[in-house]
Amino acid sequence: MTDTMLALGWTHPVREAVLPGSPEGLRRLLEKVQNWAPYVDGLLLDDVAAVLDDHVPGEDEVAEYAQRLRSHLMRLVNLAVASRVDQRDRGVADLVERGRELWSQELAGDHAQAVGHIRRLAWTLNELLELLVKHQCLTAEP
Repeated sequence: MTDTMLALGWTHPVREAVLPGSPEGLRRLLEKVQNWAPYVDGLLLDDVAAVLDDHVPGEDEVAEYAQRLRSHLMRLVNLAVASRVDQRDRGVADLVERGRELWSQELAGDHAQAVGHIRRLAWTLNELLELLVKHQCLTAEP
């Protein structure tokens, strides 16, 4: 009943809504929002701990850890660059460079070399996370 009264009593002209961007652009934006993942979550810390643990990841685990660590690392690298912390802190800039370098390297076929690679990924990720928390780009809690 209230909707009818408001509609009948409305005398101001209303222009048609204009959507920002094209329908395709809005679909891409929706996909990005739906696929968004937080920069730091419990999985990041779990993955770093698992790889740096005394237990050596098995041959069947290395590729999966490499993929997950690369994903975590690139999210933090992108945050460091977007927030411009890499321009204010040489340590962050070095870690961003090292992270990009490690991210682009293929995983070695040899198990020992592959484990060494994912451990370097994990150490770089851990150090970058600590510096981003220090610069208040992230909170310490996931």
